[in-house]
Amino acid sequence: MLLGEKLKDLRLACELTQEELADRCELTKGYISQLENDLTSPSIATLIDILAALGTDIKEFFSDTEEVEKYSFNKNEFIEKVTDEYVLNWLVPNAQKNAMEPVHMILKPNCSTDEDFPHEGEEFGYVIKGEIVLLIGKKRTKVKRGESFYYAANKVHQIINKTNKEAEFIWVSSPPSF
Repeated sequence: MLLGEKLKDLRLACELTQEELADRCELTKGYISQLENDLTSPSIATLIDILAALGTDIKEFFSDTEEVEKYSFNKNEFIEKVTDEYVLNWLVPNAQKNAMEPVHMILKPNCSTDEDFPHEGEEFGYVIKGEIVLLIGKKRTKVKRGESFYYAANKVHQIINKTNKEAEFIWVSSPPSF
């Protein structure tokens, strides 16, 4: 692929006109047109400015490998933590970089999660099996199989299994905190 064609494709992907790109880089529309038609070559400094305006850099621009975003994950990719109280599976590897972090948890009978102190964000969950008690601040709420929960994480919170059976649930934290 020629430099000009690649620049044009990137500009169009950013939904910019030649004139808009030129204004952002303090260049002329004619110069952008010449670049895209491979009639001229930019200096390194000018190319760096253009790429910055297009939301990329030289390394990414000239990289032959395109980073492929992954949308699905299988059980072999989950990260598992087993304690005496619970089994925790991170369902999305490297979720710390995302806006939310989903986990699958099995809370053993008569056990609880660690007490979590107030933090920014929200938490959501869906109980697959058994029942749990949410302790949010001083308030306790029972959540049974087939029910969900949602709360702002601005108070001390904890999940407790007061039964003699395992409780299983999906728990999503936004932003990631597990």
